[in-house]
Amino acid sequence: MRKLKNSELNRLSVDAFKEAEKTPIIIVLDNIRSLNNIGSVFRTSDAFLIEKIYLCGITATPPHKDIQKTALGSTETVNWEYVENTIDLVEKLKSEGIKVASIEQAENATMLNDFTVEKNTKYALVFGNEVKGVSQNVVSASDVIIEIPQYGTKHSLNISVSCGIVTWDLFSKLGY
Repeated sequence: MRKLKNSELNRLSVDAFKEAEKTPIIIVLDNIRSLNNIGSVFRTSDAFLIEKIYLCGITATPPHKDIQKTALGSTETVNWEYVENTIDLVEKLKSEGIKVASIEQAENATMLNDFTVEKNTKYALVFGNEVKGVSQNVVSASDVIIEIPQYGTKHSLNISVSCGIVTWDLFSKLGY
């Protein structure tokens, strides 16, 4: 076997990406502190043709060199918007018929491997602060709470890792 060269990967151009049909997934970042995590979420969102990223609260916005370091240009492809208050955004998304799923450890959470997607449904996935997680008021307002099963000694995963796991899972379940 031979590793492929970048030129052999048949990736979309920036213009083709912007015109491409997007996956019915929106990412909401609730008060993310790490600029590297933000950049990683942009890169993951580019990989799976995510419709949009909402950057909320203290979450930094592009352009910023530390976001760019991990985003590798995906801030130019993925549609994004800053919204100051996460709960206001959640209520707006829900009013538009978008199903809001907070990724958190909470009572009555659905394990990711048991989560069934609804066809013809758009999802907003909320990922929370590196220390405090998703804000309680956002958890309470969510349509569903999804928990990533973990079997080791640690209680959480890095937010960019969580985003990659959950996004890939929903992307696959939606049949893309």
